[in-house]
Amino acid sequence: MTHISPDQLLADIKDAAVAVGSLAAKLTEPDVTMPSELPGWTRGHVLAHLVGISNAMARQLEYAQRGETVELYDGGFEGRTKAIELAAGHSAAEHVSAIREATSRALAAFDRLDDSGWQAPIAYRGGAVFDGGLALWRELVIHASDLGMGRGPETWSRRFCEHLFEFLAARVPDEYRFVLQPLGLPAVSIGSGAKSIVISGMLTDIAAWLAGRTPSLGSLRASEAADDVDLPELLPWPSVIPTAS
Repeated sequence: MTHISPDQLLADIKDAAVAVGSLAAKLTEPDVTMPSELPGWTRGHVLAHLVGISNAMARQLEYAQRGETVELYDGGFEGRTKAIELAAGHSAAEHVSAIREATSRALAAFDRLDDSGWQAPIAYRGGAVFDGGLALWRELVIHASDLGMGRGPETWSRRFCEHLFEFLAARVPDEYRFVLQPLGLPAVSIGSGAKSIVISGMLTDIAAWLAGRTPSLGSLRASEAADDVDLPELLPWPSVIPTAS
């Protein structure tokens, strides 16, 4: 898998934040209430969620910099859901302002990090600040596509797609091993089951499918022992709530 340095990650988060801000700035009032690519959510819901996760990750870092940890969302996931529903109907201008403030807060927290700060513990997934940075990057990039405003999975970078291959290996059912074969790139195996299935196609289409999004280039093919098969069902998105071992 591609190694991502803290400097590269921070640059990618900043690029993703700029992209989300630019998309939000294009929204008219009717646009905000239009359906997003996520079932049951309007674009306003997506923007409200991005504000929430940006503030939540900023909060993780602010506590980490004091040597403390705190749950991801104030009020837990119930608080998260309530905040999204309350903010989804805001005006376009309110969404733009909220996105700008939340991403600026998060980026300021990342900018304050020294080398050791990236390894400070946070509550999110029982990991470190670096893991929180990866999470914010995923949220910004994937949900920018969910807005349905012309920035689909086909715009995802190779580094981002290869990161998703690693992170979303947890979605491979136990009985399978997926051999991911992006066109023109080395194959990547994820999962450890006895049944091998080759998933071939454009890099971004494979990543979109793993992320539960619609592949935008229509190139996906699944095969087993050289015969075409249906794309297998995936396990749920990796939970942020640790399970007991």
